[in-house]
Amino acid sequence: MFARTTRLALLLAAMAAPAMPALAQEKDAQGSVAQQASEQKFRIGLSLMGEPKYQPGFPHFAYVNPDAPKGGLLRLADDGTFDSFNFIIPRGSVASGITLIYDTLMTSAMDEVSTEYGLLAEGVSHPEDFSSVTYRLREGAKWHDGQKVTPEDVIWSFEVLTKNNPNQRYYYSHVVKAEQTGPRDITFTFDQAGNRELPLIVGQLMVLPKHWWTGKDAHGKPRDITQGTLEIPLGSGPYRVRSFVPGRSITYERVADYWGKDLPVNVGRNNIGEIRYELFRDETVMLEAFKADQYDFRIESSAKNWASAYDFPARKAGDVVLEMFENRAVGLMQAFIPNLRREKFQDRRVRRALNYALDFEGMNHTLFFGQYTRVNSYFSGTELASSGLPEGRELEILEEVRKAVPDGLPAEVFTTPFNNPSSGDEGARRGNLREAARLLKEAGYEVRNRKLVNAKGEPFTIEILLNSPAMERAAVFYKPALERLGITVNVRVVDPSQYTNRVRSRDFDMIVSVWAQSLSPGNEQRSFFGSSSADQQGGYNFAGIANPAIDALIDKVIYARDRADLVAATRALDRALLWNEFVIPAWTLNFTRTARWNRFGHPEKLPAYSFSFPDIWWFDAAKAATIRNAPKAQP
Repeated sequence: MFARTTRLALLLAAMAAPAMPALAQEKDAQGSVAQQASEQKFRIGLSLMGEPKYQPGFPHFAYVNPDAPKGGLLRLADDGTFDSFNFIIPRGSVASGITLIYDTLMTSAMDEVSTEYGLLAEGVSHPEDFSSVTYRLREGAKWHDGQKVTPEDVIWSFEVLTKNNPNQRYYYSHVVKAEQTGPRDITFTFDQAGNRELPLIVGQLMVLPKHWWTGKDAHGKPRDITQGTLEIPLGSGPYRVRSFVPGRSITYERVADYWGKDLPVNVGRNNIGEIRYELFRDETVMLEAFKADQYDFRIESSAKNWASAYDFPARKAGDVVLEMFENRAVGLMQAFIPNLRREKFQDRRVRRALNYALDFEGMNHTLFFGQYTRVNSYFSGTELASSGLPEGRELEILEEVRKAVPDGLPAEVFTTPFNNPSSGDEGARRGNLREAARLLKEAGYEVRNRKLVNAKGEPFTIEILLNSPAMERAAVFYKPALERLGITVNVRVVDPSQYTNRVRSRDFDMIVSVWAQSLSPGNEQRSFFGSSSADQQGGYNFAGIANPAIDALIDKVIYARDRADLVAATRALDRALLWNEFVIPAWTLNFTRTARWNRFGHPEKLPAYSFSFPDIWWFDAAKAATIRNAPKAQP
């Protein structure tokens, strides 16, 4: 399942399960959608597989501190800038943290896999065939101006989101209609049945106030949801915008009379009194600002920084805490991603050759202080990752797809465990380059005057497009091996805006990016790897994968009937993606490296699937008092 996240994410029907044709039939003409929904039992939560852990009447999530103190200041940092508070449209740069001011229909539990409980909605209902879902709004849900949150707000939010944001239009593409079916009920009808994830996807919908967005601003000018704006928007969530400096900083304050503060799903959450984001244009400056106590918390993505940049007095004194949190809920595929829409990358042998050229072991030793392991799965670090040879239900699924899509799967899927080439010593590196050269020759390339050319005499060139100097060292390390094969390589770092525009328009040879996977993959796999998204501008199918066998395996994942079937189908998909050599896998660390000024507390036992900062943390006044020159939140 893919959920909308802040900057730190990211992360959307050839073959079906045997019962799919019956499930996908048109709904019986008897009765309306509203009548069907009314016959269903409304529940406080939904789980993709099995029953939710928490039942009606639960006081709070087990992992929170219900008595956590409220107040204090949290200072965060982000890179880039912002010129809008409107997250609906894909244009412009949206202010960091703006979703703090809004509520969704449902909210996730961090100690369960793919389970949501009502937030704006007090109940949810769906028929047994999952052909629709109905949400019932809470009576007391209201906007910060005191007006009630209405079904009209929900329907309008869904319509403007899917109309004006291509990614969200694709994500919600199976919703064919949203309509009010009761005083506080909204029913979303799907274009298919049997897709168990769709009700939870709808639960992630962030609701906006229709009356505010369709009204006029202080100058009498009609507001326009299709345009960027720096007018402070109206929300319903636990925070509101207090102040901002365009492009430089934005401050959110906790809403004292927030309508949902006493809901079981919110008890022990949203404890920080004020959250302030500072914007930086340079990563080095951002790090130095942290060390100078200009902000409180950072996630460290650089192995070099983690190993050498935090040896300063505040760390030695205990004022700064370095801590690594295990990633239990996310599988990552970070990779050099070639653009398969370009002819030179369409031969699988070429892509395998590029993998042989990547000297990960040398890179890990020289650049990363030995901190990483090579990515060997699109679901690395989870039970969903394939390994060894397929067997049992996984093998059955692959055989079904091979029968339905002849020649759609590489033979190695069935005969050979996938492994990235190893380059542990100089002999192995030379051997890898020889194998790469052989594959390129087999694919029709030859070296002329030290340049790799195709049958037409056209040189093989690669521009590796980056948006940050952080990856430049790795790309530059990769470059000489590619050049020894005769490939002309240009490593180009551009500003974030240009990078975003070029990736959206698919104007690149190769990028370095990440697909983040949950423990319950589903419909987002079509957005990541499905043929229907291959040419979608601004989508997440960066590589341009368009393969009927992959489409069939994605459907197997989406229509899995239980957890065991989901795991088997996902492993089958993983194996097929790997052996198609769509990307050159990079490296991973199954932990999140964090640094923080020691001003914050958290429950003794954090939830299983997230360290949940700052959601369930709090400002610790006693700790803060021990740090000199502690910044103060405004009263």
